[in-house]
Amino acid sequence: MLVRLLYASHAVGEVTHALIQEIMQKAHAHNPHNGITGILCHSDKLYMQVLEGGRDAINALYAKILRDPRHTDVVLLHYEEICERRYAGWTMGQANLSKINASTLLRFSVLPTINPHAMSGKNSLALIDELMATATIVGRP
Repeated sequence: MLVRLLYASHAVGEVTHALIQEIMQKAHAHNPHNGITGILCHSDKLYMQVLEGGRDAINALYAKILRDPRHTDVVLLHYEEICERRYAGWTMGQANLSKINASTLLRFSVLPTINPHAMSGKNSLALIDELMATATIVGRP
């Protein structure tokens, strides 16, 4: 059974380019063997990540994410059973949320600043889909 999970969290410390590269490297090593796909969105203050795959693999990874000391205030925004993957082309894609145009944010959020803790899971997923459509997501399949 396939599931999709979306969470958001606040970063502990500065989210540096080196830190994102480390996270992405681990994801690219771990995810293919476990059938996990998804996208990591980040700014200098927060993370928002969508994960897709088998229920057991996603639940196990999310349990590990909850214990990760690099972030706090982890909030589950969306969890659903799915018929097909939306992010199948991404072992783990990434997007820098600090670079999103304010008008794009206003389409999905009350204010032109990113705050996934105050957004619905549905709107957060729609924002990620918009980032995919505008080729804001980078990474390797």
